[in-house]
Amino acid sequence: MNSVNDRSRDIGEFIPASDDDRIICRCEEITKGEIRKAVHDGMFTLTEIRRYLRTGMGLCQGQTCSKLVKSIVARELKVSPAELEPATSRVPMRPIEMHIFANEKKEAGQNE
Repeated sequence: MNSVNDRSRDIGEFIPASDDDRIICRCEEITKGEIRKAVHDGMFTLTEIRRYLRTGMGLCQGQTCSKLVKSIVARELKVSPAELEPATSRVPMRPIEMHIFANEKKEAGQNE
């Protein structure tokens, strides 16, 4: 088992910090404290954090917060950020307006 994801290891208890109210993910308004607390609640992977808190799922798709989230999680787990697996990406990677999908179907229908 990957030692980073070993949930039986003790990472210590959650101790609030003075900067826990700092917003890390601006799109979803997620704070540093919420990320730290999620790790201490047992979410050791970036994908789990993303699914639970929605970090990186806003308009910027993690362009502004992903490195910060990764460093916070790594610090709480007491590992190097390089040891963390990247969060699972899902398509579309960028917001797409619905009219683009509508035009795509229309164009496909015209070619038949």
